Amino acid sequence: MRDAVNKAARIVVNHCVDNKIGTVVFGWNQGQKDSISLGNKTNQKFVQIPTSRLKNRIAQLCEQYNINFVETEESYTSIASFLDNDILPRFGEKPEGWKSSGLRIKRGLYLSGDGTKINADCNGAANIARKVAIKLGLNLNRISRGVLISPLRLLIWS
Repeated sequence: MRDAVNKAARIVVNHCVDNKIGTVVFGWNQGQKDSISLGNKTNQKFVQIPTSRLKNRIAQLCEQYNINFVETEESYTSIASFLDNDILPRFGEKPEGWKSSGLRIKRGLYLSGDGTKINADCNGAANIARKVAIKLGLNLNRISRGVLISPLRLLIWS
């Protein structure tokens, strides 16, 4: 498992170095695996993934290569719609009656408020970036429907 964590972290950081990416934004919820109930088999598979080790290794390599590493909480990023500019509350601060304008239809597919079907993981990632965009001065104008509908696939193991 240690080898897999090192390889995955290396791939992320090498991609950043090769493409001149200066900031890695890592969405993280403290205690996200505590008291999880996804079913016996899924729990056994999910809880064993050392995401904390991966996060720490990526942060360590980012520091080594002078890449800015930013950790942010990721609550409500998967359910909120990036295209509809839904409010992204922090954990425990959700306003009374808050509801997202879109919904996750199934694994990998999100339906925005206007009926556009987009990649659910890209929607969540864009929302994570949106949580820190102002603080980091990030310009998210290039994230559009086209990018979210058919994202670029990176084959990291080949």
